[in-house]
Amino acid sequence: MPEAPRQDSRTGSRSAPTDEELRTLDAHWRAANYLAAGQIYLLANPLLTEPLRPEHIKPRLLGHWGTSPGLNLVHTHLNRVIKARGLDALCVWGPGHGGPSVLANSWLEGSYSEKYPDASRDAPGMELLMRQFSFPGGVPSHVAPEVPGSIHEGGELGYSLAHAYGAALDNPGLLVACVIGDGEAETGPLAGSWHANKFLDPVHDGAVLPILHLNGYKIANPTVLSRIPEEELDALLRGYGHEPIHVTGDDPATVHRAMAEAMDTALDRIAAAQRAAREDGVAERPSWPVIVLRTPKGWTGPAEVDGEPVEGTWRAHQVPLSGVRDNPDHLRQLESWLRSYRPEELFDAEGRPVADVLACVPEGTRRLGATPHANGGLLLHDLPIPSLDDFAVPVDKPGTTLHEPTRVLGDLLARVMRDTADRRDFRLVGPDETASNRLQAVYDASGKAWQAGTLPVDEHLDRHGRVMEILSEHLCQGWLEGYLLTGRHGLFSCYEAFVHIVDSMVNQHIKWLRTSRRLPWRAPIASLNYLLTSHVWRQDHNGFSHQDPGFVDHVLNKSPEVVRVYLPPDANTLLSVADHALRSRDYVNVIVAGKQPCFDWLSMDEARVHCARGAGIWEWAGTEDGAEPDVVLACAGDVPTQETLAAAHLLRRHLPELSVRVVNVVDLARLLPQGEHPHGMSDFEYDGLFTTDKPVIFAYHGYPWLIHRLAYRRTGHQNLHVRGYKEAGTTTTPFDMVVRNDLDRYRLVMDVIDRVPGLAVRATAVRQRMADARTRHHAWIREHGTDLPEVAEWSWNA
Repeated sequence: MPEAPRQDSRTGSRSAPTDEELRTLDAHWRAANYLAAGQIYLLANPLLTEPLRPEHIKPRLLGHWGTSPGLNLVHTHLNRVIKARGLDALCVWGPGHGGPSVLANSWLEGSYSEKYPDASRDAPGMELLMRQFSFPGGVPSHVAPEVPGSIHEGGELGYSLAHAYGAALDNPGLLVACVIGDGEAETGPLAGSWHANKFLDPVHDGAVLPILHLNGYKIANPTVLSRIPEEELDALLRGYGHEPIHVTGDDPATVHRAMAEAMDTALDRIAAAQRAAREDGVAERPSWPVIVLRTPKGWTGPAEVDGEPVEGTWRAHQVPLSGVRDNPDHLRQLESWLRSYRPEELFDAEGRPVADVLACVPEGTRRLGATPHANGGLLLHDLPIPSLDDFAVPVDKPGTTLHEPTRVLGDLLARVMRDTADRRDFRLVGPDETASNRLQAVYDASGKAWQAGTLPVDEHLDRHGRVMEILSEHLCQGWLEGYLLTGRHGLFSCYEAFVHIVDSMVNQHIKWLRTSRRLPWRAPIASLNYLLTSHVWRQDHNGFSHQDPGFVDHVLNKSPEVVRVYLPPDANTLLSVADHALRSRDYVNVIVAGKQPCFDWLSMDEARVHCARGAGIWEWAGTEDGAEPDVVLACAGDVPTQETLAAAHLLRRHLPELSVRVVNVVDLARLLPQGEHPHGMSDFEYDGLFTTDKPVIFAYHGYPWLIHRLAYRRTGHQNLHVRGYKEAGTTTTPFDMVVRNDLDRYRLVMDVIDRVPGLAVRATAVRQRMADARTRHHAWIREHGTDLPEVAEWSWNA
């Protein structure tokens, strides 16, 4: 094992601030507060060089003031310790709508102007900064991709702490601060994320410093953690494995001193824990610090508006003074509020921050807005993926041998895990399902990360492991997103039915990637790769609750330049698809593949070509012989492919004169028109593959209407008949699952007979035979509990 990096001695030295330093910290904080408030209100007159007039105010007041002063306080004090201790740091800003604060601070430190030269650090740049906030053609109110130093948007709450831990994994020299809003702290994903410290390796990982910001209110209600007794909150946090450090108050001078002491105490404890693990070999899990920051909501803003209390109440959440353009009293109150920060002391005549304001700001890439860890593509290295030929299964004839596709992939992932042992930039995450999903070969290269207690019966637990398993899909997703956004690689393996738990999380990540692609300074990151297995057609043992193939529908609704969906039909095509996905950048790749024994259809060379095409004719399976097909049998997914080929086999035997074309689709987006998705087919390609006037019987892995939606504009759509999952499931036999959903081989043959002109009359006896086989199936499984021998023992060459 490579030697772990040593903790820089500077991170272990307490440096209590002097009165002069506290004065400059306050100046920085006031400047950030001024800029944050100005972004919500001002179109012009950014330095208040003349009395405020209605025309200086935005026509629509959008933004959130309530959390801003607390975020500014954290940013100011992080600046201090980063500079004093020589830290590399990243901050995840959890509270929703925290954009004004992080924008203000990145502008003050200069990182914003470096990315957006028009927003220069002077009066014109300040005016642009204020004008563009929540304004048409400007920037959002969240800490979005446009904000330097950000990896977390905070639009949907609950994921900040998971992202922070993901960023810290395999980043031993990094401090990741995470501000958690007390509204966010009520969400289920955030509650689950407190357990992430049981997986943080103090030797090879960085440190996470949670800062629980309790300002008392959500939009219109008090927050739970702000209202429970402090002893109860402390017991909760200690139970989670943290040692709380409290900072409470509303007097700025007192809070600055307390916050500085809290930061020093927390960082000293972190440094001591890392030294103990890295230098002394201490294996016990540390009790990591957490700062509990209690300051008023809307601190330093209007105390009262129209006779109602505002500061310290829910009324400060968004825009404390809403009638500024029309109400002269509100306008005067706004001007008084803004002037209370004494901007003439904070900015010179040209609008540049004065030396006192910048005294605490670190230099270069140590600035929070300039850290490369928040622009992970800058740090990304290509993944060492070995030759697929080393793992390919031999296929002399299609459909005669069987392999478990994910087990074959597991061997490849184990090699990748082994080849990244020194660089530690690849992780496999999943909710307690790595072995269940047949990927357990990775344990030969890395155990499962675990810092809690162990028992003799435990297997593969490893304090330094890079396989992450916890029964929280939210936490798995958050870990991986944080890991990818800071410049590393990974794969999320999950049961197909339960990946829906992160539907909204993947929404946010897709939006982040789409926006990032439009920012030239954001370097591409490794793709978010899902392996969905234990899928709908082989959840016959777990039953209806485990049967849902709809995640692909959800993903394909999203930005087409970002999303990709693959349904490899066998082991070699899975290897080829995985190779492509692991090499790709800035995508969300969804791969759906079975873990049960599956027929091998294509050799490795054939699989590469087929996957590159995304959809193609399997000539060996059809009976065209150069003639125009009478019918097209199409399929996407491993079980639908097997049933389609079994149906083609039956048609060869019973209707040998019929010209049958078999088309397999690996890349689902190929069905879309060329103008709707980068992988879409032209009409010319689509018509050549599926014909314009012949029946197409399409056996699909998921909900059948998705195929109709993807192909509805095609010339031959009226000839398209799709079979797929239609919510008919239970605990039953594997073949009974396809029969219940009319996806079985016998039903597909019946569909051909029903839809090819002229067959309904001359193939009546064949159709009746197929219907009788389905009847025999129902009787057989109820008597024997297993599938018909003719199904269970079928192979292509039988």
